Amino acid sequence: MPATPIATTNPATGETVKTFTAASDAEVDAAITRAANRFVDYRRTDFAQRARWMQAAADLLEAEADEVAAMMTLEMGKTLTSAKAEALKCVKGFRYYADHSAELLADEVADASKVNASKAFARYQPLGVVLAVMPWNFPLWQAVRFAAPALMAGNVGLLKHASNVPQTALYLADLLGRAGFPDGCFQTLLISSGAVERVLRDPRVAAATLTGSEPAGRSVAAIAGDEVKHTVLELGGSDPFIVMPSADLPAAVRTAVTARVQNNGQSCIAAKRFIVHTDIYDDFVTQFVSQMSALRVGDPTDPDTDVGPLATESGRDEVAQQVDAAAAAGAVIRCGGKRLDRPGWFYPPTVITDISRDMAIFTEEVFGPVASVYRAADIDEAIEIANASPFGLGSNAWTRDEAEISRFADEIEAGQVFINGMTVSYPELPFGGIKRSGYGRELSGHGIREFCNLKTVWVA
Repeated sequence: MPATPIATTNPATGETVKTFTAASDAEVDAAITRAANRFVDYRRTDFAQRARWMQAAADLLEAEADEVAAMMTLEMGKTLTSAKAEALKCVKGFRYYADHSAELLADEVADASKVNASKAFARYQPLGVVLAVMPWNFPLWQAVRFAAPALMAGNVGLLKHASNVPQTALYLADLLGRAGFPDGCFQTLLISSGAVERVLRDPRVAAATLTGSEPAGRSVAAIAGDEVKHTVLELGGSDPFIVMPSADLPAAVRTAVTARVQNNGQSCIAAKRFIVHTDIYDDFVTQFVSQMSALRVGDPTDPDTDVGPLATESGRDEVAQQVDAAAAAGAVIRCGGKRLDRPGWFYPPTVITDISRDMAIFTEEVFGPVASVYRAADIDEAIEIANASPFGLGSNAWTRDEAEISRFADEIEAGQVFINGMTVSYPELPFGGIKRSGYGRELSGHGIREFCNLKTVWVA
C-alpha cells in the first residue's frame, strides 16, 4: 500500500489545503543525532530551569490559543469550541508539570539502618531519547501530555504525529523552541508510519510511547520487545456507561450525550456502550434518542454546531460500514444511521439498540458519534456486559447507591472508573488502560516516572 500523504485536508470540505514532504533517512538520522547529543547536557539542567521554559511555553500557547484552535479545526474537524478548550488544557498540562515535577521525582529515601547503610534511596533519572507516535484526534493534547512530563524529567523527545495533522505537529516543536528549550530537545519528524521501525530500532532511541490503533500498538510493542526497549501503549477503548435506577436520570442522559459525541465521537475515552437497568431503560432510550437527534451537525467553525465532520474519509466510511452491518444483522437504528448527503466527512449522531452478542458491533470500537444501548436486568448483568469487551480503558457508572458504587469501583475491568460523571483526563490523575487498551500510564506522577530509570543508591 502507498504511504499516507502528509497533508492538511479539511474534513468539512474534503479539500487538501497543504502538503508536506516526508523527511529523508538522512534528515531523520540528523534529528536523532541532535537529540542524542542534546540529551548529554540537557539531562544536567535542573528542575527550576526546565520549569521556566515550560511556563514560557504555557504563556505562549495561552496567548496563541485562538489561532491554534483554528489550525486544529482545519486539520481534523473538531468544533472550534472544543479545539480552544484543548489548547487551554495543554496550557494547564504544561503548568502542572512545571510546578510539580521536582516533587514527583524527588528521591525516595529508605530506612538506611535496615539495609546496613549510612544512606539509601531511590532516584529517578531520565532514559534519553524517547519516540512518541501520536494520533490525530486530540492533536495537541496527546502530544503535550507526553512532551511536558518527558521534558521535565530530563528526557528529549521525537514526535511522529499522524500524517493528517502536520501543522499541529510542527507547531508544538516550534512552540517549545520559542519557549527556550535548547535545539534538539523536542523535534517533529514528518515521516510515514512505515518509517517508525527504523527510528525505534536506532540504538540512540531509548523508549517509545504510542497512542493509536491496536494494530499500531502491536507493531510498536513487537519492535520494542525485540530491541528490549520500554514502551507505553494507549490503544483505545469501548467504554461502558452504566445507568442504575437510583441515578439522576436527566443528568445521566445529558452527560451520556456529551460523553458520546465529544470530539465528534472520536475519543478513546468517549462512552460508547450504554448499559441501562431494565427499570429505567425505556425512559433512558426515549430521552437519549431525543437529545441525540436534536444535535446540530455542520461546519465546525460555526459556534452553533454540536458535531462536526469525522477527521478522515476512511474513518467515516468505517463507521458507516459498522452501522450498516449492525442493521443488516437485526439491530434497531433509533436515530441517524445514514451518511449525510453533503461535502465533507460527516456522520449523524446515531443510537442503536437490540444488539446481540453475535454481532460484530458488540465487541468493536466505533470511532464516531454512534451509541450502542443495552438492557441489563440487574447490577450483575450490567457489570458482566461492561466487562464483555476486549478493551479496558475508561468507564462510567451512574448510581446513588453506595454499595453499587463500591462494586463498580472494584469490579469494572478498566484503567479508570468515573462515578456520576464523564471520563476526563486530568494532569493530576493517571491515565491508561488494561486488556487490549494497552499498558503503562500517562499523566500524574505515574506518567512522568514511566520514562525514568529508578536507580537504587546505597552508601556504606
